[in-house]
Amino acid sequence: MPQGQPTTVPDDGLTTRQRRNRPLVLVHTGTGKGKSTAAFGLALRAWNQGWPVGVFQFVKSAKWRVGEERALRVLGDSGEGGTVAWHKMGEGWSWVQRDPASSEEAAREGWEQVKRDLAAETYKLYVLDEFAYPMHWGWVDPDEVVSVLRDRPGTQHVVITGRNAPPALCDFADLVTDMTKVKHPMDAGQKGQRGIEW
Repeated sequence: MPQGQPTTVPDDGLTTRQRRNRPLVLVHTGTGKGKSTAAFGLALRAWNQGWPVGVFQFVKSAKWRVGEERALRVLGDSGEGGTVAWHKMGEGWSWVQRDPASSEEAAREGWEQVKRDLAAETYKLYVLDEFAYPMHWGWVDPDEVVSVLRDRPGTQHVVITGRNAPPALCDFADLVTDMTKVKHPMDAGQKGQRGIEW
């Protein structure tokens, strides 16, 4: 895309403005670090535009206090930009599951809430953080997700993060970024640290 110009313009009957303001589905997947971080950067842009933002964390524990949550909550309450609502459905990281049945139920309940909010057009941007995992594990049907997103009303944008995003979702999405790990401190035995991982 040279200088922000599309290389082709589809013959879809839309004006440039209509095409520009089309609601998008974005997927950040892959084994590299930065999927959620990129989505929260997008949430900052949305907040700055005055959009209501809904964050749905599907795997991270409700007990965790992550930097992005605090920052976005403070911004959302500031009266300067858009509002920010934060929803946590998980009990902990996917590889430290304490009760898989409970985690599956929480993920399904979370998806049901997202569907209700999409139908009500509650937010302009939805961050479905780590939502690729429940689809990958078979807890939430990717075909249903695609169908709901295809039929969502209004101009709601949705970004989904997590490894192993299902092919059906990637085929449907408007933007798919595969974060590839080249090198990571954990490869050298270093655990995650404050300010970098949370």
